[in-house]
Amino acid sequence: MPGKEALPSTLKRSSKKAQRTWVKAHDSAVDSYGEGERSHRVAFSALKHTHEKVGDHWEAKDQKGPSDKQAARRSGGRGGRTAGGVDANATKEHLYAQAKKLDVPGRSRMTKDELVKAIQKANNRKTAKARS
Repeated sequence: MPGKEALPSTLKRSSKKAQRTWVKAHDSAVDSYGEGERSHRVAFSALKHTHEKVGDHWEAKDQKGPSDKQAARRSGGRGGRTAGGVDANATKEHLYAQAKKLDVPGRSRMTKDELVKAIQKANNRKTAKARS
């Protein structure tokens, strides 16, 4: 299935650039690995190097690069936990600004790791709401 047809709903609400990045990576992965979960993981991994999930959509990052420890791994195999599209490698100030945008309560007292988890939860809630 071409990437354009397999486009996740969060990407349908995102910029054309985010959509192109995911589709191009997905289609290339399908050529290498076939259709399925692995192709989707590869596409999201590519997307996370240039975009971060904010609420129910993806936005371009200020700086390109891996978004978390799992994305930084070169092996690409299964096993590590991702930050779900949150740019966990961003500064605490950036994460605080994202949390503020998402109206995360208690954000001013949170550590960087706590902000990442809280943003992840807020993103999941917004995505679920947008899908219903």
